[in-house]
Amino acid sequence: MKSTIKYAAMNSLGTAAYIVFVVSLIFFFGSRFPEDGKTVFAPIAMLMLFVFSAAFTSALVFGRPVIWYIDGKKKDAVKLLVYTLGIFLAITLITFIFLIVMIV
Repeated sequence: MKSTIKYAAMNSLGTAAYIVFVVSLIFFFGSRFPEDGKTVFAPIAMLMLFVFSAAFTSALVFGRPVIWYIDGKKKDAVKLLVYTLGIFLAITLITFIFLIVMIV
C-alpha cells in the first residue's frame, strides 16, 4: 500500500513538473516565435509538442498501472491509477485555488 501511494505521488508530481516545465518554456520563449504567420513551423512544432506531451504524460499516469495489470496485479493497478488521478486532481485544485487567490 505504501509503495502504491509512493508511485502515485511520483507519477502525479512528475506529470505536474512536466506541465510546469513546458508551460514555462512556452510562456518565457513564446514571444520569440514569429507572429506574422509566414512560417508553417510554429504550428507544426506546437502540434508535435502536443502529441509528445500526450504520450509522455500518458506513460507517467498509465504506464505502471498497465504493466501491473498485465502482470496480474489487477487490484494494485487500479488502486495505483485511482491514487495517481486523485493526487493529480488535488494538485490541480491547489493550482486553481492559488490562481483564484492571485486574481482576487
